[in-house]
Amino acid sequence: MNFLIEEARKLVKANKYRETRGNCFFSGLEGSLKHLVLAALSAESNSPLLVITADNAGAEKIIADLKVVLPRKVTLFPGENPLLIPGLFSQSREIANERAKVLQELAANKQKVYVATVAALLPRLLPPDFWRDENFILKVGDEVSPLALISRFVDLGYRRTALVEEKGQVSIKGGVLDFYPTGAEMPVRIEFFGDNIESLRYFEPESQRSLKNVQEIAIHPAGEFFLPRDATGTVKQKIQIEAEVMAGQLDKEGKEEAARKVRQRAAEITARFDTENIFSGAEHFLCYYYGKGASVLDYLPRGSTLVLDEPLRLEEAWQNLSQQLNDMKASLLLAGEILPTQAEYFLEFPAIIAAYPGKITAFSLFSRKTKYFAPRAEIKVKAALPPHYQGQWHILIGDVREWNSRGFRIVFAFSGEQEALSLKKIFDEENIDSLLYKSKDGHLSPPPGISLVVSNHPANGFILPEAKFVYLSEEGLLARPRRMRKKPKGKESLRLADYRELEVGDYVVHEQHGIGSYQGIVPLKIGGVKKDYLYIKYSGTDKLYITTDQIDTIQKYVGVEGKAPKLSTLGGQEWSRVKSRVRESVEELARELLALYSEREAIKGYKFSPDQAWQQEFEERFPYQETPDQLRAIEEVKKDMERERPMDRLICGDVGYGKTEVALRAAFKAILDGKQVAFLVPTTILAQQHYRNFCERFAGFPVNIDLLSRFRTPAAQKETIKNIKLGKIDLVVGTHRLLSKDVYFKDLGLLVVDEEQRFGVKHKERLKILKKNVDVLTLTATPIPRTLHMSLAGARDLSVIETAPEDRYPIQTYVTEYSDYLLKEAVQREVRRGGQVYFVYNRVQNIEKWVSHLKKLLPGIRIGLGHGQMPEKRLEKVMLDFLEGNYDQLVSTTIIEAGLDLPNVNTMMIYDADKLGLAQLYQLRGRVGRSDRIAYCYLTYQKDKVLSE
Repeated sequence: MNFLIEEARKLVKANKYRETRGNCFFSGLEGSLKHLVLAALSAESNSPLLVITADNAGAEKIIADLKVVLPRKVTLFPGENPLLIPGLFSQSREIANERAKVLQELAANKQKVYVATVAALLPRLLPPDFWRDENFILKVGDEVSPLALISRFVDLGYRRTALVEEKGQVSIKGGVLDFYPTGAEMPVRIEFFGDNIESLRYFEPESQRSLKNVQEIAIHPAGEFFLPRDATGTVKQKIQIEAEVMAGQLDKEGKEEAARKVRQRAAEITARFDTENIFSGAEHFLCYYYGKGASVLDYLPRGSTLVLDEPLRLEEAWQNLSQQLNDMKASLLLAGEILPTQAEYFLEFPAIIAAYPGKITAFSLFSRKTKYFAPRAEIKVKAALPPHYQGQWHILIGDVREWNSRGFRIVFAFSGEQEALSLKKIFDEENIDSLLYKSKDGHLSPPPGISLVVSNHPANGFILPEAKFVYLSEEGLLARPRRMRKKPKGKESLRLADYRELEVGDYVVHEQHGIGSYQGIVPLKIGGVKKDYLYIKYSGTDKLYITTDQIDTIQKYVGVEGKAPKLSTLGGQEWSRVKSRVRESVEELARELLALYSEREAIKGYKFSPDQAWQQEFEERFPYQETPDQLRAIEEVKKDMERERPMDRLICGDVGYGKTEVALRAAFKAILDGKQVAFLVPTTILAQQHYRNFCERFAGFPVNIDLLSRFRTPAAQKETIKNIKLGKIDLVVGTHRLLSKDVYFKDLGLLVVDEEQRFGVKHKERLKILKKNVDVLTLTATPIPRTLHMSLAGARDLSVIETAPEDRYPIQTYVTEYSDYLLKEAVQREVRRGGQVYFVYNRVQNIEKWVSHLKKLLPGIRIGLGHGQMPEKRLEKVMLDFLEGNYDQLVSTTIIEAGLDLPNVNTMMIYDADKLGLAQLYQLRGRVGRSDRIAYCYLTYQKDKVLSE
């Protein structure tokens, strides 16, 4: 919507912003107008613009608005709250890659808007000159040793791996070197002939297939820091000297344990520098290499624009971070966990701002001065926010008539044409002239009068009285949030297509000869012709050689993780017998699926009515914005319900992606047709929480909801069962108690099963009986292979929800050694921001001792305990108290993995995580990160334990 930028440019020009010297201050900016002024400042400059905001929520709002008016020209410079724990990266790998990409763009003087939080500015960076000096270009025809090149990649922070799949990785196999630059969309493959670069090609990371050739490629550091090997000797000496001085001081103070820890840490670190230059926590030693280092502001080219968004909020954010940092450094130094120079890794925000040599512009609604920012000039903007009409059209009509009479230009923005037409109809009925415009990119300038624009648009409206301009968005007009209607891009799965996908030692399956072990590529001369052959070792001394163009005859072996398969014998009968048994098993499964599918097709179920008015009202009360996958799943479920054939659909989606809302809309549809709904869950705690949430979700509608689980008294259970039979209950939430023989439904129309794989064999047999003539919806995050196979085979319909909610951040996951210091910092950090913590300890016999230990370690932290062997009433009370915020931390077994939804819990630590299964860890990790905050999950293991891949 470029006409909005034009309005903002007029505003900037009228207030003579460019003529002001020194730091200046905009006051009075309202709604999305502030973000449009940012866009205008960027449009008038040939250099980058960096805006600093207090937190991620503020950054996301700015980015969302700017992406509408400046597509492809807005980037987040990400960063997490400061973390100075030994052995942990201070930023996740994904965030480090994104930060490196921004530094590359700043070095190239790209004209873009960059948005950063206060926390993102704090880690020290390499001085810009060091960064720029390490950039180089590779061209086809260049002469360079592959081994020397990969050594240089490693020096620049790339990680050597067997297969390049993620940014910042590099690998070499013979004359082929693959690497994934942080600033590129695809990895690059370099093919050598001797020391000569023969070709440069992008390739697809999933299939490893080559895509297009390029003539040259720019190489940049893989992360925001790297540690040159040639300085390692000097750095090791600095660390040893500083450690000995610190340990000596601690010895004098009688702190022998802390002194011992200092010497131990120094020895461990210097030993690691002998073998690695990038490892977890290595960035904390940046000051040993580069002195004071630099901040991201040092990377801004001359002429860049620096904007502070609400300076008072920035100051408040810094005070909180500063307190957190000081507490962290003090405790770690006292315990001998870090050295003083390590403690200086994070910069101070006021010092960063004070050191900036250029002009600083601040945006704030009211106050103009802070401790570190004193502007010379103030630009007062006369703007106002329009009312939030929320569907109250009579108030809107009155305001529109008033603006019209004063000659205002009035623009209404909608994301969908239907909403715009609805408002136009209202205006027509009121004899108010209006024009409807459709614009995909917003390159239009609405004339005087009333314009209805269908386009992507900034979220918040504003009024400019002096310019006689009003901008109103659908978010302020309608009684519900804007809904997304886009469809996500799909992915194709690809078979093994290139021998480079194989590693020596990989197990492979040949369609004729069975299971063997791949031993690499061997050149053989046969019939006077020399060719490369894949060498596959079989049982005993058996060997098989196949040409590389026969790669399609083998595939990677997939079996039980950690268990080596038995190698086949060439020419033997065992492989034929195995194939025969598999064929019989597949045929048996096919017969079972065919019988089930035929039975489902033959049985006539209930055909539900199309959506009614109440259905739309119920859906519009959903307080969040649906994802495209959610909308598609809802449509698929409704279509199934409106057919005569009984529905049997599997909803597969990550934890927290909105599967339950899909089920609730289906439940409401069934209830409106007079049918009963059973919602089956695996645990009593989850049943209790679902019951409470469902009561809130259905509030205001005549729906009778009840709970059936062992948490209820026998008398209450008896009453519930009676009401189910009489049809007085519309929706019942329950555990396997719902499957008991004494439970009869008057008219069951829909059965929702949450995590079916967690029910036993007897329960599943009962489920089969129920499923035959009612619609069934199964929800799962981790389907068992059989369930997934039946869905893929067509015996069960499948909907996949793989789009995360818009306001969700990826869970920052760390795999690290357990330490009390790590736990203490993680818990205090979460509690300081008003959140709660899970600590998973899966040994009931010792769990109370651990609670006692944690209470000593964390004085002032309210700690609760919950596990499956506790009396039911006591466990229920603990879980409800935690839900209501009466505990800061819950120590529990894996009982919490079954679907508890606590948005305020955003830190989890799992003790001895290596002893749990992958599916369990996945489910547990999904208990955090269910809000708009960044969540942290620490998977810990015992010190000095060697982990497998």
